[in-house]
Amino acid sequence: MSSQAQMPAKKQQDLQATYGNYKNILQQLAQKIGDIEQEAEEHKLVLETLVPLADDRKCFRLINGVLVERTVKDVVPALKTNQEGLKKVLEDLVKQYKSKQDELDKWKKKNNVQVVQQ
Repeated sequence: MSSQAQMPAKKQQDLQATYGNYKNILQQLAQKIGDIEQEAEEHKLVLETLVPLADDRKCFRLINGVLVERTVKDVVPALKTNQEGLKKVLEDLVKQYKSKQDELDKWKKKNNVQVVQQ
């Protein structure tokens, strides 16, 4: 008889719920990381487009749903600042993901949990 069958049903449900919570948190973090990576890539593309242009050239920027007219000279520093902020947020999210993944691995080892893929 396997140890899973001998385990009380309540404890097994608690383990399954805890595992599900870990997986949900990891999935949410992965989604956020993907979103931030996509936004950082968009910033990179815009900067690559704007940097070679003349500083006094007109460009448009969407701020809180409002399209405003600016010059390249005004927009590029703001984009670089935003891009650096996105990199910092991305690093923090990756650290959180790794930390949560390590926590899950320790929890699985402590509770002798083996995941069966179906």
